[in-house]
Amino acid sequence: MQLRNSNLQRLSDDTFDVLIVGGGINGASAAAALAGKGVKVALIDRGDFASATSQQSSNLVWGGIKYMESHDFALVRKLCRSRNHLIESFPSSVQEIRFLTTIGKGFRFHPRTLWAGTWLYWLMGNGFTRIPRFLKPRDIRHEESIINTDEALGGFEYSDAYLHDNDARFVFSFIRNALDAGACAANYVESVGARREDGLWHCRVRDVTDQSSFEVRARVVINAAGPWVDRHNQLTGQSTDHHHAFSKGIHLIVPRLTEQRRVLAFFADDGRLFFVIPMGPRTCIGTTDTREERPEVEITDGDINFVLDNINKRLRLEAPLTRDDIISTRCGVRPLAVRSDQNGGRDFLQMSRKHAVDINAEDAHISIFGGKLTDCLNVGEEVVEEVRQLGIEIPDPEARWYGEPGAERRQAFIERAGQIGLDERTPTTSSESLSVRLWRRYGEEAFSMLERINEDPRQAELLIEGTEYLRCELEHARSREMVTRLEDFLRRRSKISLVVSEAEIQQSPGLREACEILFGDEAQQRLEEYFAPAQSHLVRQGITDDEHPCIEAGDQTDDSDSLSLSSPQT
Repeated sequence: MQLRNSNLQRLSDDTFDVLIVGGGINGASAAAALAGKGVKVALIDRGDFASATSQQSSNLVWGGIKYMESHDFALVRKLCRSRNHLIESFPSSVQEIRFLTTIGKGFRFHPRTLWAGTWLYWLMGNGFTRIPRFLKPRDIRHEESIINTDEALGGFEYSDAYLHDNDARFVFSFIRNALDAGACAANYVESVGARREDGLWHCRVRDVTDQSSFEVRARVVINAAGPWVDRHNQLTGQSTDHHHAFSKGIHLIVPRLTEQRRVLAFFADDGRLFFVIPMGPRTCIGTTDTREERPEVEITDGDINFVLDNINKRLRLEAPLTRDDIISTRCGVRPLAVRSDQNGGRDFLQMSRKHAVDINAEDAHISIFGGKLTDCLNVGEEVVEEVRQLGIEIPDPEARWYGEPGAERRQAFIERAGQIGLDERTPTTSSESLSVRLWRRYGEEAFSMLERINEDPRQAELLIEGTEYLRCELEHARSREMVTRLEDFLRRRSKISLVVSEAEIQQSPGLREACEILFGDEAQQRLEEYFAPAQSHLVRQGITDDEHPCIEAGDQTDDSDSLSLSSPQT
């Protein structure tokens, strides 16, 4: 907690160039971009970083092939280029993956028409990925025997990308980059309103963990509160050209359905794309697209039935999936940017996911609407330019603020790992070598882990067996990742709670020791808080929907968060 406590003190004492409200993908990328270019930045989030929309995605980094049907080619072209740039910039984390789409009889387009569309999609992405393929029903059966091809006319295979680790951890990497560049960030700090006085914003904030209040001062405020942007603008008296419409999406996490590492795509009964996505030892299936009036949503029986019905129709399983097969669920809203002179109701399923940035130059206030994880680098650069237009000096405008360390540093890490025999310590249950995994997750920070392991071999032991989390990683999370509550680690810095049922987690002998490393004397309190009966995700974070309206939001797959949770063998 030392990092968070020191940042709380800075928030209260300093005056910042920019205060960002919301630590989802929009706020995180904006903070990393601004701090990386030398701007004095603060970021607060009412919950944990990436604890709303940004932890509920499909873990896909894609160019938006579905938007081609609505002829939004400019958006597709932009997203394809963004996808390519992310693959190049984060080669360990953002990786190309094949999509196999099956087309059934009676669909509005013939499979060969859609196959031709994938070639256009490939060309719009500058031919960056592997070329598309057309598949006849027998080819589909041969490559993915679980697909029910009884009503299939054919299919096609093309490429997009996915996150090897979970979406929330990817968002946190931008927060970490911002911190490393000098930014001040704190989770569980709620903005409850602000006033502008003598050229400064005076923002009233509340520490959710102890209910204390203080003030943060900044020249510019950026509202990146995701689905709650409109509510926060009401608190600060802002009128904008855009507002949000909400689309609820859910995913179900079930046991792994296929050994093949590709995404299976279908068109669901409502006509929208429906995915079967690899998630290490599990499979993620979904999604829905339901119009909602509020950003606070819950998964319903109807949502679950829709996903189960669609998947059971399209896969040839030994036994149909039922509720008993569900390990965990994901449920959140997509905040869709709509012009304020429109109601957002027309062609709801085809509404654009492009982001919008509204500027109030007189008040030095910026609001970010909509957006996708794929577009995060563009959001960061756009925000930097808008902040510059508002009179904030950008000391190092050409600085690169994103991406993994270069090939030379990676090679240096691999060589050092070889010198201490790191990969020989890889547990037999691991899906990849320790050197590959530690570099992907921590980059430059993994060097210090090598030295800890060299000094104390126990640091390379699995603390929570089956999840591939080492003792040194828990210590790193305690000191460098601002883990404030147990859910922060289990759900966002890792994705353990997605791939392991709550009952298994609760029975894990290794979890207690993990909590002691993360929280010290507060370990028991954090365990009881996490497993308290009938507590919702928001209540766990100290948040109620009606008490205070402002919260963050933002926009997944790694073999490493696996099945068993137990103490290491000694």
